[in-house]
Amino acid sequence: MTYKVAGSIRFNTDSSKLEIYNGEAWWEIDATSPEQQTGGTRGLVAGGYTPTPSFTQYNTIDFFDASSTGNAIDFGDLTKGTIFDLAGQTSSRTRAIFGGGYQSGQPRQNSIDFVTIASQGDAQDFGDLTRSSNAHSACSNQTRAMYAGGYWPSNNKTNIIDYVTIAQTGNAVDFGDLIQQTRNTGSCASPTRAVWAGGTVDAPSNDRQNVIQFVTISTTGNSADFGDLSSTRNTPYGASNAIRGVFSYGYGPSSPHASNAVEFITIASLGNAQDFGDAIDTNNHKNGVSTATRILWAGSGGSNVIQYKEIMTTGDFIDFGNLTVARGSGATGSNGHGGLF
Repeated sequence: MTYKVAGSIRFNTDSSKLEIYNGEAWWEIDATSPEQQTGGTRGLVAGGYTPTPSFTQYNTIDFFDASSTGNAIDFGDLTKGTIFDLAGQTSSRTRAIFGGGYQSGQPRQNSIDFVTIASQGDAQDFGDLTRSSNAHSACSNQTRAMYAGGYWPSNNKTNIIDYVTIAQTGNAVDFGDLIQQTRNTGSCASPTRAVWAGGTVDAPSNDRQNVIQFVTISTTGNSADFGDLSSTRNTPYGASNAIRGVFSYGYGPSSPHASNAVEFITIASLGNAQDFGDAIDTNNHKNGVSTATRILWAGSGGSNVIQYKEIMTTGDFIDFGNLTVARGSGATGSNGHGGLF
């Protein structure tokens, strides 16, 4: 009998493949590793904005070796021009995709861009979301990328969840609905589950919430309750490995709105978030990137600092390097995040 706890590894004698147990099921370990593709797990940050000293939007895509330390390097540009509110980590081993967003003074967008992670260059058109939105939150496994909630078409919030198949270009299709119409949730995923946390719900209350909710990625349907964050807030942006999801503090309902607190969940279980440690700063709109062993915040609304820590321990973040420009609320991807194992 195989002893099964999340993170256990076995050799399947029937398939002659290594497998990892994520707490729900055994998943085959991909024979194509980030080390073979890019010399380590490559993290990407696309778009984003800086609120001060002047409101500035970016179409920049940066990349860095998330398994090492050092500064980010220019990868290319989005097709959309300057854009922000693209939060979420959506990528397979080979391809990262970035959907929707907002340009100041322009309508909200439904277009989806993609890049090949192992290369460099400008993004290409992938297809369209089912709606034009920003302030949605995205996550993926190796097969599907999912976009949930957001603003559309004006400042109305939505509960829509839609998805695309990453390996194929084309338009998104409907998956189901969030529990409430919500924008600026945080997100993370394992190979089997997509998780969204916090956010601001629709009128009449427009309240920030602490709800954590999830879906099973391989199915379609509405989200279900997972547990709660320790407090109500929006933009608690997240990232994960296959076992543990991590969320930044985001923006709370009363002064002080910001905090350097970071929380985690065990994705395969249900329950409330627990203390993970502290980020270097209290900046909001952090861009989350992850590997099988690390969680990274790559910039924020007012900073270019990349910071990291080991994801299966608790404790405080340390300096990694810098993005090419300070910005937050961008889209992210990597070829080694938790949805891929």
